[in-house]
Amino acid sequence: MKSRLLTLLLFWCCVAGWAQTAPPLPIGSLVPSFCLKGTDGVVHCAKDWEGSTVLVVAFLCNHCTESQVYEARLNGLARDYASRGVNVVAIQSSNPQAFSDQDLAWSDVGESLADMEVRAAFRKFRFPYLFDGDTGATARAFGAIFAPSIYVFDKERKLRYTGRIDDDPMDGPSTEHDAAAAIDALLAGNLVAVPITAARGCTLLLGTNRSDSKREDDIPVSVSLASAEMLSSLRHNPTGKLLLVNLYATWCGPCVTEFPDLIATDRMYRGRNFAMTTISSNVPEESPQVLKFLRKMHATTNNLLYGSDDTYAMQAAFDPDVGSAVPVTVLIGPGGRLLFNEQGEIDLMEIRRAILANLPDEPGHEGSQKYWSTK
Repeated sequence: MKSRLLTLLLFWCCVAGWAQTAPPLPIGSLVPSFCLKGTDGVVHCAKDWEGSTVLVVAFLCNHCTESQVYEARLNGLARDYASRGVNVVAIQSSNPQAFSDQDLAWSDVGESLADMEVRAAFRKFRFPYLFDGDTGATARAFGAIFAPSIYVFDKERKLRYTGRIDDDPMDGPSTEHDAAAAIDALLAGNLVAVPITAARGCTLLLGTNRSDSKREDDIPVSVSLASAEMLSSLRHNPTGKLLLVNLYATWCGPCVTEFPDLIATDRMYRGRNFAMTTISSNVPEESPQVLKFLRKMHATTNNLLYGSDDTYAMQAAFDPDVGSAVPVTVLIGPGGRLLFNEQGEIDLMEIRRAILANLPDEPGHEGSQKYWSTK
């Protein structure tokens, strides 16, 4: 009986794996046909590059650290080889719905076409960036499994190289630039010496829908009255973590509008060395109203409410330079160093990138802090 169950389990695992990917595209295969919408609003098809000497197709994604650090190198390939008839195109194939906020702990955006537009503009992509995440059909046609991975086709549109872009995400002095070597060989009319290498990075999630392990509305939400001393201590950040503080009021229109984005930001990064506190400048008597608002927003953050009617004194206790208006959003390093201060409505991408630039690398995400610290 156990043997039969094991056989069935292995069978369904194989079926699930086949649903995710297809066999790798063999060397010598013609470029698979595709027509996909890009971040430039244009539908790009494989046939659009029939006249190019070499066609380079890369699979990227937004949330993966290893894919992020290769964006600059792909930009470099597009720049350096453009005058020699080489075209570069990148494709994002993961289903955006496969990711929860927590899955985006190393990114400023998710994997939708709108998110891709943000990334392409931020990093000034020199190549079309195409969305395949609705079906993942193009990734399956290529047999693509990881982002980043790359496919190099000759002028007859036959595959001559597939695998990694190079062997070192940190791009050290001894890096083997496999994709560039393949392009150089084809431009010189030579065979590619090493036509296949192993790509690595984040697994593409094709057509997979996310199922939350714990719903946000199952997590208790509370608010506590804060004294002036508590607010002063908070400003010096005794948490040992990177701390985001948002001062708001339930009667403030811009505060209410931006609040969901801040809560989503907390969900993204709270699994790392990060914490968030909200401070309501409502008066203490409005505690029930504040709690109702926080519950509606699923604000499972550390939530405080001024413990005095003297809102000016309370705000000054937190930081006399902050001023009396809300909203105010600040990012504080361990020990109290002010890293970011936004008075008025937030620039969400600016705040998220400031957070990412101040969170240290962790194993498996080497190069992340440098990526986010580089403009």
